[in-house]
Amino acid sequence: MWYWLFKYIFLGPLLYVIGRPQTRGMEHLPVDGPAILASNHLAVMDSFYLPLMVRRRITFLAKQEYFTGTGVKGRLLAWFYTVAGQVPIDRADADAAQAALATAERILSQGKLLGMYPEGTRSPDGRLYKGKTGLARLALETGVPVIPVAMVGTDVVNPPGAKSLRFGKVEVRFGKPMDFSRFEGMAGNRFIERAVIDEVMYSLMELSGQEYVDIYAATLKEVAAPARPAPSGSRLPESAAG
Repeated sequence: MWYWLFKYIFLGPLLYVIGRPQTRGMEHLPVDGPAILASNHLAVMDSFYLPLMVRRRITFLAKQEYFTGTGVKGRLLAWFYTVAGQVPIDRADADAAQAALATAERILSQGKLLGMYPEGTRSPDGRLYKGKTGLARLALETGVPVIPVAMVGTDVVNPPGAKSLRFGKVEVRFGKPMDFSRFEGMAGNRFIERAVIDEVMYSLMELSGQEYVDIYAATLKEVAAPARPAPSGSRLPESAAG
């Protein structure tokens, strides 16, 4: 119930005023049944404008940190993300990745739409980055169609690092469903999974008009992040001390 109240009463009208959202390619969305919505990721507001423009409910896999905040604010945010259709996942290790895959399979088995960001994190500079193969494995194991979704203009409405929204123009573009049944039974083959996700990313590049960068966005963020000073009294490993 809260999902629809936020969408149509509490939050949706405000988002319409701020972003004046439009859609293209809505005919590619299935009326019912499971599908993976594979979207580029420019801003936090991607997870708001995409559900706003789709009549069916969308479930997203969200990082667990969104649900573990402390105090009143933390509990309110956890509640909000839950009612907004977000499902927490732990991205810490391989076991966590398998658990996330199982969660995604369960959502799709219920005939739902699953929203995923194959880049794994928001773009640091508006370009499109290399996709991670988790989405490919999920598509191969479940056999559900993958629908590419290009979010355009959300980074203007919600600039990186900004604490408030700005007026802009948002467009949500849906591409033709992608069928990977020709690779049936080949889930787990890393070469096939890379070929599948690269095909998805190429479709997103064409749909969004973004420049493509063949490295992971998270890798670029790690390189760009300022180095943390070593704690007082700590020693560098001998191999690094010179």
